[in-house]
Parts: sequence; C-alpha cells; structure tokens
Amino acid sequence: MITVGPLRVIVTGEVGRGKTQACRAAAARLRDLGWEVAGVLSPGVWAGGLKVAIDALDLRSGEARRLAEPAGLGYEAAGPATHGWRFYAETIAWCNSLLTDTIDCDLLVIDELGPVEFESREGLTQGMRAVDGGRFRLGLVVVRPRLLQAARQRWPEAQVLNFQGLAEVPAKVKQVVELADSLKPSVGSAPAL
Repeated sequence: MITVGPLRVIVTGEVGRGKTQACRAAAARLRDLGWEVAGVLSPGVWAGGLKVAIDALDLRSGEARRLAEPAGLGYEAAGPATHGWRFYAETIAWCNSLLTDTIDCDLLVIDELGPVEFESREGLTQGMRAVDGGRFRLGLVVVRPRLLQAARQRWPEAQVLNFQGLAEVPAKVKQVVELADSLKPSVGSAPAL
C-alpha cells in the first residue's frame, strides 16, 4: 500500500533504549538514498557510564552545540530546567532557528519533544510547529512514554514506534526505511526509493 506523506512517526521509549541511535542511523541511511534530511538530534554525552550532558546536532550541517547539563553543578542559565537538567537558552534559540528554516525536506527528525515543550510551552517550540506543519515526507518525533498520550492527541494520525531496548535498533531502522519506501514523492522532493 502506498501512503501519501506527510507521515508522522512518534518514536518512544524510556532513557537508553536506542531512540536517538535509531533516528541517527535512519537519517544516515535515507540521506544515502537521496533524501533531504533535516532536524535536530539530542545525543547524550557519556563519561564513565554516566550521562553528563546532552548535545544538539543539526542534521543538515552536522554542527553540534551543548544543549543541557545536569542541574546543581554550578550551571546558571536563563533556559528552562526539567528532571535534573538545565538547558542552554542560546542553544534552544539556535535549534529553533534551524527548525524555522526546516521546511520542504524529505525526512524531518525532532529528538526530542519533552515536558519543556508539551507542558511548559518552551524549548523546541519551532519543532512542534514544524511537525504540525507537515512540510516533509516522513517525520520522526521522539517523545517519552509519559508524554505519548499528549503527542497522540496532537498528531492523532501518527504511527508509534516503541523502543524496548538497544537490541531492537537495527530492526527499527529497517522499519523506518521501509516506511520511507512506501511514501510517494511530493512535488520537488527527492526521487522515491
């Protein structure tokens, strides 16, 4: 069955289940297949088995900036805070400027929309708007399980890709590529896979 885009996929799972890893791998695979890829990944920065920071990675340019650090480590910023993390306001502004310009791409990845966006209406607000706007063929939106209901209410037609563990990453990437293959190209898009 051929689906006409935009297709929104909510990528969900607890911390450390492979959501970001799968989004990065799917983006790389689809880029290799000629898709225009845009959006923001938020990979964790790990040291000694501990998550010590979160970066923001622009999928178009490859540029990365520090997005958040654990609260209580002397970090003072004007950005929002949640669940033990303090966010850099300037990096959020940078991400929002990238996402404002993220229009008419084949694959849009927003990793992640969390309580800051859904509950406080701060953070990656342009990410929410970009997903709402649907100017992409396939959109991957990372959302934690506790916010899945809110995401489903906002995007009721979205499919859900639930991650239980890292071992699933290769199969989930394959599933995303197969979804992408089912989409008809929109006018001005990259050729179909």
